[in-house]
Amino acid sequence: MRRFTYTRTVFGVLDGATRVRKSHGVKPDQSGISRFNEQFAHAVTKRAGSSGAFALACSLIVLWLLLGPVFHFSDTWQLVINTGTTIITFLMVFLIQRSQNKDSLALHLKLNELVAAMDGASNRLVNIEDITEEELHLLHQHYQTLADLAKGEGSIRESHSIDEAEKRSKAKHEANDA
Repeated sequence: MRRFTYTRTVFGVLDGATRVRKSHGVKPDQSGISRFNEQFAHAVTKRAGSSGAFALACSLIVLWLLLGPVFHFSDTWQLVINTGTTIITFLMVFLIQRSQNKDSLALHLKLNELVAAMDGASNRLVNIEDITEEELHLLHQHYQTLADLAKGEGSIRESHSIDEAEKRSKAKHEANDA
């Protein structure tokens, strides 16, 4: 099994953004409980999303329905399914959230690596998920302006920044007016 250590390495810090570099080695020390929780949650997540788990859930519902006449559709019979589904739902909410958080973090790290590795890309976008919603809206407006300027160009590959797009757009309009 291949393990990695993630170390923070600063490559030209810009606006507080740092780049994370992957190096071979061992994972940071985890307590036995933490490691067990990680492995257990991973195994449950993998199995809970399987066809077998769905078939098991459907089978339990059918069994519960078939037992209804035996228990005369009593309150206890209804309480069994209500309690069981409530407990399972409660636990699955945390398991799903954990899985989404881990997937989201992995995706952000991959995107951060791509942004940090590309020449000409703005390092301000590394760890962009940590900025405020207002700052996200400002960046969205920036890229919307860039997209609007690029629409006037023949190809979206011709424009790399708002400054370049504005210069090209201005030059084209001046050439057309002359």
